[in-house]
Amino acid sequence: MMSPTLHVPGQDQIRRAPKVLLHDHLDGGLRPGTIVDLALANGYEGLPETEPDKLGIWFREAADSGSLERYLETFAHTCAVMQTREALVRVAAECAEDLAADGVVYAEVRYAPEQHLEAGLTLEEVVEAVNEGFREGEQRARRDGHRIRVGALLTAMRHAARSLEIAELANRYRDQGVAGFDIAGAEAGFPPTRHLDAFEYLKRENNHFTIHAGEAFGLPSIWQALQWCGADRLGHGVRIIDDIEVTDDGGVKLGRLASYVRDKRIPLELCPTSNLQTGAAASYAEHPIGLLRKLHFRATVNTDNRLMSGTSMSHEFEKLTETFGYTLDDMQWFTVNAMKSAFIPFDERLAMINDVIKPGYAELKSEWLFEQTAATSVSSASEG
Repeated sequence: MMSPTLHVPGQDQIRRAPKVLLHDHLDGGLRPGTIVDLALANGYEGLPETEPDKLGIWFREAADSGSLERYLETFAHTCAVMQTREALVRVAAECAEDLAADGVVYAEVRYAPEQHLEAGLTLEEVVEAVNEGFREGEQRARRDGHRIRVGALLTAMRHAARSLEIAELANRYRDQGVAGFDIAGAEAGFPPTRHLDAFEYLKRENNHFTIHAGEAFGLPSIWQALQWCGADRLGHGVRIIDDIEVTDDGGVKLGRLASYVRDKRIPLELCPTSNLQTGAAASYAEHPIGLLRKLHFRATVNTDNRLMSGTSMSHEFEKLTETFGYTLDDMQWFTVNAMKSAFIPFDERLAMINDVIKPGYAELKSEWLFEQTAATSVSSASEG
């Protein structure tokens, strides 16, 4: 009989498995129907489609088009309908609900407060609305039989000049639902070192931050994020593969930066489907996550933009199990990696791992084992 540790989970088990998400954009995960509703309520007439199913298809096709202009246009539409308190509460609540229904037990969801000020909200009002929405979504999820905890990451846009202001905002709300800080946007031409004052401030305040790095620009972006800025995690970080050489005989040689990242257990917020859209990988089979898993980097699995990528945490793991034959043990490894890397206190992370994640996977493995025992018993009886 096959060992349960070799069992490749099916879709239902993947969906029910406890999952942890560290890299998800609030403005990249709206329900298409919500976008239509909010556009109508707020008088936004710029949507390319007004029927939810067609709009969802448009978002995915635009993201897959290979055109940076079309890809960026998708966020222009979602941000356009996220300019009021009511809209932000609704979007955040639905985000928590959707993640919980997909088996996510802990999530850190990021957004840029500076992109939600067009209707007169202050930065503080934006943060308070999103926090309210996350708490409401957590409560709805509990009523539906799901459990989730959601923390916010406040993002500053790397092409703008408000990073210190946003970092100070993140620090003010750190005990009110904000888990940390991030910078996002185009890497080329906007290195993380432009925002050193924000990162130095956060380090002085003993606060946490991740940096989008190593997605589009490569090793220099990763090096700056770590060695100049002091990032706790790397948003994507997929291009660390450029510092890893696979020899003709199958051997592997790590460069000094890759060795540092692995040795220091620096978390990589890998987003496989999104990476395919942006050209960071040509296929799931060629995605660096396969090698990074074998080499025991602190790799985590994430969604990035669920709407634009037409994805979910379950979908990401389905693709990985199909491609690499990952088992429940592999899923648990990625999930524990993510929980270890979360921006909440150590004792809370440990409780999530020991009381939620490990028992959840143990239950799934025992479920499979009993199914196999029953199948063997039926087979033996029929043969007799």
